Amino acid sequence: MIPSASALLDWYERHRRDLPWRAPPGGRTPPYHVWLSEIMLQQTTVVTVKPYYSRFLSRYPTIEALAKAPQEDVLAAWAGLGYYTRARNLHACAQQIAALGAFPSTVPALRALPGIGDYTARAIAAIAFGVPVVPVDGNVERVTSRLFAIDTPLPAARRLLAQQAAILNTEPAAQANASDFAQALFDLGATICTPRAPTCILCPWQPRCSAYAQGIAEKLPVKTPRGAKPQKYGACFVLRDRHGAVWLRRRPEKGLLAGMTELPGTNWRLEAWSEQEALSHAPAQAEWREVGFVTHVFTHLTLQLTVYDAQISEFRSHPLGEGFSCSVQALEAQALPSVMRKCLALAGLS
Repeated sequence: MIPSASALLDWYERHRRDLPWRAPPGGRTPPYHVWLSEIMLQQTTVVTVKPYYSRFLSRYPTIEALAKAPQEDVLAAWAGLGYYTRARNLHACAQQIAALGAFPSTVPALRALPGIGDYTARAIAAIAFGVPVVPVDGNVERVTSRLFAIDTPLPAARRLLAQQAAILNTEPAAQANASDFAQALFDLGATICTPRAPTCILCPWQPRCSAYAQGIAEKLPVKTPRGAKPQKYGACFVLRDRHGAVWLRRRPEKGLLAGMTELPGTNWRLEAWSEQEALSHAPAQAEWREVGFVTHVFTHLTLQLTVYDAQISEFRSHPLGEGFSCSVQALEAQALPSVMRKCLALAGLS
C-alpha cells in the first residue's frame, strides 16, 4: 500500500529544516543553488557543507561568475570539502550552462552535464523545476527499504529500491508539489527515519510502514560488509626560507587530488618509508627534522604521512625543481587539500 503523500507534505510543512539553500515555504529554490548544494552534499554532511556553501555562493553569486573563474581559484574555494573531482566537474558544468544561457530543466538534459548523475539530475529537476520525479539518495533508500521491508543487501538492492521509491509520488498531491515532496523525503530520512534509533512514533508514514509493523525498522537497510581500506605511507616536506615563505607544488591533472596544491614529498606506498629513504626525496639539502605524523582517511585508503621541516636562506639558491614560493599569508587562498593543511598545521603553520 502506497503511503499518503498528503500526510508527508503536512508533516513537512510543520517540521521542514531551515537550510541556507532551501527556499522559504511557497518559494522555489533557484537551480544554481540546488545544484551547488547537491554537489557539495555528496559524501559530506549538512553541518560541514553549510559554511562552505555560504562562502562559495558569496564568492560566486551566479553561475556566470563561477564559469569565468580560474579553475585553481575554484579548487581553492573548495579546499577542505574533499572529493575534488566534484569541484573540477562543477567548474566545467558551469561553463557549459553559461554557454547554453540557462539551466536545463529535464532529467535527460541535466544528466548530460559534467558531474551530474541520475540522483542529482532528479534533485535539480524536482526541487528547482517541479518535475514530479523522486531523487533517490541514502535517506530515500533507507525510507523505502523500511516502508516496503526490503531486506536485500545494498548495493545489490539499489535498483529495486529505486523502482519502489518511484511509486511514492504517484498521488496527485505529490505530483502537484514535486519540489516540497522531494525535500520532505530527504527530511524524513534525515530527522525521523534515521540510520539508528528511528523515531517511528513521530513518523507520518508509520501506519503504512511494513518494517515498523514487523519490528525490524532499525535493521534495515541491510548493507554488505565493506572490506578493510588499504593503509598507505608517505612523507612530505615543509621547506621555508628566511622570510617564512613555504615551497609548494601542483599535483598532476589526473589521479587523486588532481590539480591541487601540495607540499613536496614522496609517493604513497603500502610499505612505510625509513627516514633515510624519505629524505632522499627531500626538495633540498637542509637540516631536516621530523615533526610528527598525519593520518588522513580517503574514501578508498588510509594515508599516514611523516612530516619533515627545514629552513634555508633562499629558495633560488637551491635546485628545487618544479614548484613555487608561497607566503604564509597566502596559504589560505591556495587549493590545499585537508591532508596538506594538516601537515602544515603540524609544522606550526595554518
